[in-house]
Amino acid sequence: MDLSNLHTFRVAACDLNGQMRGKRVPSAYAAKLDTGAVRMPFSALNVDLWGADIDGSPLVFESGDADGVLRPTGRGPVPVPWIDAPTALVPMSMHHDDGRPFAGDPRHALATVLDRYAARGWSVIAATELEFTLLDASADTPRPPVNPLTGRRLEDEAVLSMAEMDAFDTFFTELYDGCEAMGIPAQTAISESGIGQFEINLNHQEAMRCADDTWLFKALVRGLARKHGFAATFMAKPYPDDAGNGMHVHFSVVDGAGNNVLDDGGPQGTDTLRHAVAGCLAAMPASTLIFAPHGNSYTRLVPGAHAPTGACWAYENRTAAIRIPGGATAARRIEHRVAGGDTNPYLMLATILGAALTGIEDAMEPPAPITGNAYEIDGLPQLAADWPTAITRFEADPLIARILPADLIRYLAMTKRQEIARFADRAPETHWLSYLEAV
Repeated sequence: MDLSNLHTFRVAACDLNGQMRGKRVPSAYAAKLDTGAVRMPFSALNVDLWGADIDGSPLVFESGDADGVLRPTGRGPVPVPWIDAPTALVPMSMHHDDGRPFAGDPRHALATVLDRYAARGWSVIAATELEFTLLDASADTPRPPVNPLTGRRLEDEAVLSMAEMDAFDTFFTELYDGCEAMGIPAQTAISESGIGQFEINLNHQEAMRCADDTWLFKALVRGLARKHGFAATFMAKPYPDDAGNGMHVHFSVVDGAGNNVLDDGGPQGTDTLRHAVAGCLAAMPASTLIFAPHGNSYTRLVPGAHAPTGACWAYENRTAAIRIPGGATAARRIEHRVAGGDTNPYLMLATILGAALTGIEDAMEPPAPITGNAYEIDGLPQLAADWPTAITRFEADPLIARILPADLIRYLAMTKRQEIARFADRAPETHWLSYLEAV
C-alpha cells in the first residue's frame, strides 16, 4: 500500500488493554518510519482503560515520562475501511533508543515466547474464534439492535439462524470486504446463542500474524458497526442474563520439516501434546487475569454458562477448559476455551503458548482427561472467582514469571488495581459504557 498517496495515515501500537495508542501523521512520514521518527511515551502503552496514567508507575514521573521509539511491525500498512476518507494504519511496536524491545509492549511479550519455540526449531500455528455482540448503545442501558429488515428490535436468541445473518447482510458483506482488504483471513460466520451475538473464525496461520489479525479484526468490527448505525462489543458479558462473548484459540506446533509435533498418527496425540496440555492447566488459575482482564469478565466466568471455570482437559468435549478436537490427525491441535472476547490477543497467546512450552520443557504430566460435564466435576483447580483475586494470583505466580517479563507483570497489576479503584467511584449501571468499545 503506497502511503505517499495519502494526506495522512495512522500509526498505532497495542496497549495492555488491547487498545490502539498512536498518532496521525502526514504522508511525509512514510519514508522515515524505520528511522525512529515516531516517538511516544513508554507510559502510553501502560495506561488504564480510559487512557489515564497509572498512579505511581515508574514509567511516568519517576523516569521523566521518557519517550520510546515506535517502529513498524511488518504487518502493515493496512487500509482502514471504517473511515470514509482514504487512509491507512501502520501497526507499530515500542522500542528503546538503542533498539531494545520495551518490556511493557504486549506484542514483544508474544515475540519472546515465539522465539523460545524457534530455538527448538519449531513454529506455532494458531487461529482464533471471536464472538461479539451487536447492540444499540444510544440509551442508558445496552439494548438489542433493530433488525434492518423488519424495523423491530431483536428479542430472542437465534443460534445458527440464517435469517438473522441475512438481516444484517449489508454489515457482514462490508465486514468480509474489509477483512479481504486488510488481509485478515475471515472464515465462517454464524449467529450465536446470545441476542444479537455472532461469531467469526479466523483461519490458522503463524501465531504472531494470528495475534495481529485478531487485534485488527476487533477494530474493524467495532468501526464498521458504527457505520451501520449500531455498536459492536467484545465485552465478556454485554447483558447480565444472556450469553457471554468468548475468544477460543486453537494452536498446533510444527517442526522445521513441517511435521506437527502434536500428532502421532493416532487419536491420543504425542507426549509433547500431553506435556503442553499439562503446562496450560498448571498456569491456568494464575492466568485468569489475562483471560478475564476486566470487572465485567467475571460475570461470564460462572459455572454452567458455557465458559470454563475449572482447569481440566478432554477429547472432543466442549465443557472442558482445554479440548483436543477430533478430525484428521495431521491437524491435531489444542483448543484453549477460557478467554473472553475482551482479552488482549497478544497477552492471551503469549500466556497460553508460554504455558504450553513450559509444560513441554518440564515434561509435565496432566491429570487424566475428563469425560462428561466438566461443570459437575468436583475438585478441579479453579480460575480466580473475582478480579482482585486474579490480580494477586497473577503477580505472585512462579509460572507466570517464567512466561511474561517482570516489568509487564508489574505494570499490568498496577493498571488493573487502578481500574478497580476508578470503577468503585462510578455507578455500576454505567460501567458498560467504559467497556463498550474499549475492549
